[in-house]
Amino acid sequence: MGKISEQEVAVLSSKQGLVYLTANDWALMVDKASRVHVKKGTVLMSAGKKTDGIYVLVKGSAQVRMPHRGLRSIGAGEVCGEMSFLEDGPASATVVAEGDLEAYHLDRATLQGLFELFPHLGSRFYRSVATNLSRRLRELIGPIKGGAGEK
Repeated sequence: MGKISEQEVAVLSSKQGLVYLTANDWALMVDKASRVHVKKGTVLMSAGKKTDGIYVLVKGSAQVRMPHRGLRSIGAGEVCGEMSFLEDGPASATVVAEGDLEAYHLDRATLQGLFELFPHLGSRFYRSVATNLSRRLRELIGPIKGGAGEK
């Protein structure tokens, strides 16, 4: 399976990450990705500035600084830069390495090329991103009263 171990697939497929990708999907993506080693304090992306792709953290953690929303940490298996990727616009947050970290970086052209060659990979990728964004939105808005089964 390409340059990725089963242990890394397990980390990358965490509940907070791109959960619908298969081991083969990861092998395809990792084969085209750049593995980056980032030092503590390094800025991966800055709010308001255009990004060139996404990062998937493999080891370590990063702080996500959102204007008017505070801070959030992301760790191994989680993604940053996906909103900018989806919208082809600037980053919505600044992401800074909390310590030394390792991540896979995939630029926009590479991802789009993979999705053209392997449409099912693209489908699972976008479904995973949509699920993550939905979860984050639910965290922001909090519990909904009067939902199913609630009186």
